[in-house]
Amino acid sequence: MDKSVKNWTDLKARVGAGIAMVVIGLVGIAFGGHLFHLLVGVICGLMVWELVGMIRPGVLHLQLQLGVLAGAAVFIAPYLPVWLALLIFMAFVAFGISQFRINRRLFAAFAGMILLAGMSLMHLRDFYGFGWEIWLVLVVVVTDIAGYFAGRMFGGPKFWPAISPKKTWSGTVAGWIGAALVGLVFSINTGVGFQLVIVSMLIALASQMGDIAESALKRKMGVKDSSTLIPGHGGLMDRFDGMLGAALFLLVLSPFVGFPAGLN
Repeated sequence: MDKSVKNWTDLKARVGAGIAMVVIGLVGIAFGGHLFHLLVGVICGLMVWELVGMIRPGVLHLQLQLGVLAGAAVFIAPYLPVWLALLIFMAFVAFGISQFRINRRLFAAFAGMILLAGMSLMHLRDFYGFGWEIWLVLVVVVTDIAGYFAGRMFGGPKFWPAISPKKTWSGTVAGWIGAALVGLVFSINTGVGFQLVIVSMLIALASQMGDIAESALKRKMGVKDSSTLIPGHGGLMDRFDGMLGAALFLLVLSPFVGFPAGLN
C-alpha cells in the first residue's frame, strides 16, 4: 500500500469512535449533575481498570476491584468537602500501591492523575457551566484533530521520537494553533479577554503531554493499546489521555484565570 494512503487508513475508525464518544459526552455535559458525575465516574473507573491491566496483566479480580473503587471515589467526590474527597483519593492510591510489588510509582502517578482529572471535569461543569466544559472539550479535540491532520500532511521532525514516534513538530504546533483559535472564539463574548487564547494554548500543551505520558506508559509496559475496550480502536486511556493532561492542568490553573460562571 502506498505510504500516503496508509497514513489515512485509521481515519474511519477514529471518526466513528469519536462521533460515538462525542454524542455520549454531549448528553452527559448537557444534563450535568448526577448524570455527568456518573459518566465521569464510569470513565475514570474504566481507565483505572485499564491501568491495572497494563501494570499487572492477568489479575482480573484486581482490575475489577480497583476499577470499581476508583469509579466510586470519583462519583462521590462532588458531594463531599474537597479535603475529604482528596483524602479518599489518597487512601485509594495507597491501597492500590499495596497490591503491587513493582511499578508502584507508575500506578500512583497515573491513578492519581485519573482521579484528579475526573474531579476537575466535574468541578468545571458544576461551578462554571456547560459552556466552559464545552470549551475544554473543544480545545482538546481540536488540538488532537489539528495535530493528526497536520502530522500526516506535512510530517517532518519528530517531537519526541523515543516515546511517541508518530508525533511530529508540525502536528504539535498545529494543535497549538487550533487551540488558540478556539480560545479566540470563546474570548470574544465571555469577558475573559485575550488571555483565554494563551490559556487555551497551554491547555493544548498539557493535553499533548498527557498523550505523551500515556505513550511512555504503554512503551514501558510493552503494549500497543491501553485495552481492547473499544473494538479495533484501543481503550479509553488511548482516547482520553489528552483530556487527562488538560483537566489536571486546568485544576491547577483555574484559580488564577477567573472564568466567569454560567457560560451556557
